[in-house]
Amino acid sequence: MGIVNLFTYFATMMGIYGILALSLNFQYGHAGLVNFGVVGFFATGAYVSALVTLAGSPFFVGIILAGMAGGLLGFLVALPTSKLSIHYWAITTLGIGEVIRLIANNEEWLTKGPFGLVNIPQPFHQIIPTAVYPIFYLILVLAFLLVIYVTIRLMVNSPFGRVLKAIREEDDLALAMGKPVFHFKVKAMTVGAAFAGIAGALHAHYITYISPIDFMPLITFIIWGMVIVGGRGNSVGALVGTAIIVIFFNSTRYLKDLLPFSGQTVASLRMVAIGLLIIFVVLYRSEGLVREKKTSYTI
Repeated sequence: MGIVNLFTYFATMMGIYGILALSLNFQYGHAGLVNFGVVGFFATGAYVSALVTLAGSPFFVGIILAGMAGGLLGFLVALPTSKLSIHYWAITTLGIGEVIRLIANNEEWLTKGPFGLVNIPQPFHQIIPTAVYPIFYLILVLAFLLVIYVTIRLMVNSPFGRVLKAIREEDDLALAMGKPVFHFKVKAMTVGAAFAGIAGALHAHYITYISPIDFMPLITFIIWGMVIVGGRGNSVGALVGTAIIVIFFNSTRYLKDLLPFSGQTVASLRMVAIGLLIIFVVLYRSEGLVREKKTSYTI
């Protein structure tokens, strides 16, 4: 059962981070929005769902409110920043992500500050045997991942998605076609942030404990690594990148017994390994391991 539980854990984390990677890939890969505050929307969804379910609300109510909270935050962030250049957009989103973490860290009445929220309810835990619950939760996460993946595919292949790709290449191109670039950027940011909020909720109910330390800027770096390694603008690529980075990030903790280094050193080396992987992909396969399929349209 040890191997099964380990595989289930890895697969569940891949599913949760896969949703995060899809959300960022939708914003950056399809719309060209450089969101360096992914972890802020992730944290927002986690805290909202945890708080409302601890207050007695059902799990799915928590998930819905987490998505709405993430989307609302993305909407509010996009309103003043959508007309900024890509560099200022990146700085703004990076700041928002850190502001969310600092609020959670210092607001002790609601979020319990650095101590975090404990005993977050897990859905249907009372009726599903403990021995098989991890498998049930894996199936639940994969169901959400599938729904979000299909939703993104439908949006990307729609006229809405084609406008986003035009905006990604050049704002002036979309403006020349009479498209309201500002509104499309706001919509793309809102939708992607809502998906990140759902991922945060799933994470909170899986771990059953969250604290500000779980939402350090490092998480944003890891999600960006997934998109870069997998392939920008390709949902399948984002999931491939997620699988690779999750394996790199989590499996190295088991190497401390095999290598003549301390656990702290091994933890540092895993980030070095991920960084080297990103550099290798950027240098030798700049479009990622799974390249975006370009579509030509004829008039």
